[in-house]
Amino acid sequence: MSRSSDFLSGIISGALVGAAFALLYAPDTGKNTRDRLSYKLSNYYDELNDLIDQLRKEKELLVSEAKEKGDKVVLEAKEKAEGLIKEAEDLLESIETAKEKSAKKG
Repeated sequence: MSRSSDFLSGIISGALVGAAFALLYAPDTGKNTRDRLSYKLSNYYDELNDLIDQLRKEKELLVSEAKEKGDKVVLEAKEKAEGLIKEAEDLLESIETAKEKSAKKG
C-alpha cells in the first residue's frame, strides 16, 4: 500500500473508533440522541430546500433579465439595420438621379 492509502485507512479507522466511543460514552440515552439527531437533520433538510428554492427563483430572475437584454439588443440591431438599408436606398436613388441628369446633359 502507498503512504496515502495508509493515511486514508488510518483516518477512516480513527473516525470509526471515535464514533463508537462517542456513542458508548454519550451522556444521553440512545433514543434522545437519535431524536436530537433526527431533529437537526430535519432542520438542515428544510434549510437546504429553502436554499434550493431561493436559487431557483434567482435563476429565473437572471434568465428573465438576460432575455430582456437579449431582446433589447436584437431590437437595436434591427433598427440599425433598417437605418443602414434606408441610407443605402437613398444613396442608390441619388446615384440614379445623377445618372439621369448626366444622360440628359450628354
